[in-house]
Amino acid sequence: MPDFAQKLVLWQRRYGRHGLPWQGTRDPYRIWLSEIMLQQTQVAAVIPYYERFLARFPDIAALAVASEDDILQLWSGLGYYARGRNLLRAARELVKAGRFPDTVEGIQALPGVGPSTAAAIAAFAFGRRAAILDGNVKRVLARCFGVEGEKAQWTLAEKLLPARGIETYTQALMDLGATVCTRAIPACGRCPVARHCVARRDGRIEELPTARKRKPLPLNRSTWLVLLHKGSVLLERRPGAGIWGGLWVFPEGPEGNVTSFCRRNFSCEIAKSRRMPLIEHSFTHFKLRIQPLRCTVRKILPRAEAPGRIWLEVEDAARAAVPAPVRKLLLGLA
Repeated sequence: MPDFAQKLVLWQRRYGRHGLPWQGTRDPYRIWLSEIMLQQTQVAAVIPYYERFLARFPDIAALAVASEDDILQLWSGLGYYARGRNLLRAARELVKAGRFPDTVEGIQALPGVGPSTAAAIAAFAFGRRAAILDGNVKRVLARCFGVEGEKAQWTLAEKLLPARGIETYTQALMDLGATVCTRAIPACGRCPVARHCVARRDGRIEELPTARKRKPLPLNRSTWLVLLHKGSVLLERRPGAGIWGGLWVFPEGPEGNVTSFCRRNFSCEIAKSRRMPLIEHSFTHFKLRIQPLRCTVRKILPRAEAPGRIWLEVEDAARAAVPAPVRKLLLGLA
């Protein structure tokens, strides 16, 4: 395709996305933060989180002294929480190093940064001539050139890099995939390279990129114990690894005979319990069907405070570092 990069650059200057809160800066911290938040997350969802995060942590030094709870509280609802924990780890490494790396290799060495994210940060912050290959770009290359397979696409992406204007070109690729060459119903009439597009020429727009065969997501079940005592609720911290790592959630228990279970495990005497509406939540690899049980606690028996558990006022719990389904349920209790 002749002048692919030039066509995209000209198109981006006129029709691409401008004025996003992380654009118009060379600050590697702001660019790094935005690229991490944008991993598997749409721009519209990221913007409010990005602005709140920057207001609380305006630079790497401020982020490095934060607690994990501070980070996860601000991240709550954005999903993929390992990203937030990795940001904190990386910030502490960067403070020790005394500088932000200015090469793709150096940036990729940071926790939570893959090759495409590292290339985007290097291009936007330092003008490095580096190829990106996120999901949107893979789709653009598959349709425009009929090229699939990660190895072949990386080779093609590197060959297409322009000698100049790498920042605009990189943004153009992102914008084209996100706003024109979309997964469903692409706007080919607005595409700057439609004349040369293989998928359009061969009538294969719906076929490219080749859809991966997806197995039905397995269904996991869980019972949440919503233990309420004089306006407070019991929360447990999830282990650092796994789903909702480091976040506060309701303790899990059996669906039946909660009285003896709660006395044995939480030193609570239950006055009554009732089922609440089911909650379904999807993760990348499975679906979770949750049965919450609202349990009124008559009294808390004398016991040593258990590590990793905390009683909080319901309103305070809703503002804590909790995942979105927990927050939604808590807000319904307040």
